Amino acid sequence: MKIGRQDRRATAISASNAETIVVRGRDLTRELIGTVSFTEHFWLLVTGALPSAAQRRVLDATLVAIAEHGLVPSVQAARMTLAASPEAVQGAVAAGLLGCGSVVLGSSEAAGRFFGEILARPEAATDLERAAGEVVREYREAHRAIPGYGHPLHRGGDPRAARLFAIAHAEQLGGRHVAVAQLVEKLLPRLLGRALALNVSGAIPAVLLDAGYPPLALKGVPLLARAAGLVAHLLEEQQRPIGFVMSHAAAQAIDYDGAAPAGFEPGDDA
Repeated sequence: MKIGRQDRRATAISASNAETIVVRGRDLTRELIGTVSFTEHFWLLVTGALPSAAQRRVLDATLVAIAEHGLVPSVQAARMTLAASPEAVQGAVAAGLLGCGSVVLGSSEAAGRFFGEILARPEAATDLERAAGEVVREYREAHRAIPGYGHPLHRGGDPRAARLFAIAHAEQLGGRHVAVAQLVEKLLPRLLGRALALNVSGAIPAVLLDAGYPPLALKGVPLLARAAGLVAHLLEEQQRPIGFVMSHAAAQAIDYDGAAPAGFEPGDDA
């Protein structure tokens, strides 16, 4: 992305004076605090408009679905950071969020782009299966992973994905992105020679995009959700610390195979 001249130096998100704080055109204290939920407020901040009840439920469901998933790398990074720097909760949260990339959490954004590429094909309007097949083949020819599919644990189907789709359909918001996501899952055994279950990172962009959420803000949803989970882990780390336990376990699990002086043997605690 090329960054050009910033001729219009303005923001439409918030402003304030001595008496009033305005957020997206609404009086924060009179119209928002105590009136809208945080999920509604997040949608308002991102889009400039309050969500419908259906949109709120879908966004809320995605945030709940991805907030916590055990001692994944981002959580381990956060807890070990806090163990090393107990005064810096904000640094530990940041460490965890910095670990959210193309493999963990960031794949929702990539899956959203993948679905968009399929729907942008001219043939998608009349032959969605052909459009999906062409994009999948192009990804494979370029040695690119199919984002949003496959899970080391939920090989037979991610229960979170199924639940998100059920909620989207119940709210009558399941549309073309959900249809594409499910179609690709059916096509993968034939196109790849093996099945890959749609995971939660594929379901999240499908239901959000069908609900009208902005594609460019997709990565913000798992980041916001996981921040909540990180705060919980960091509170527990302060009360029941395991950060150095994980650090020690890593040292025990990894062998040294580099150069060493004659007769050197790594210690048991190395």
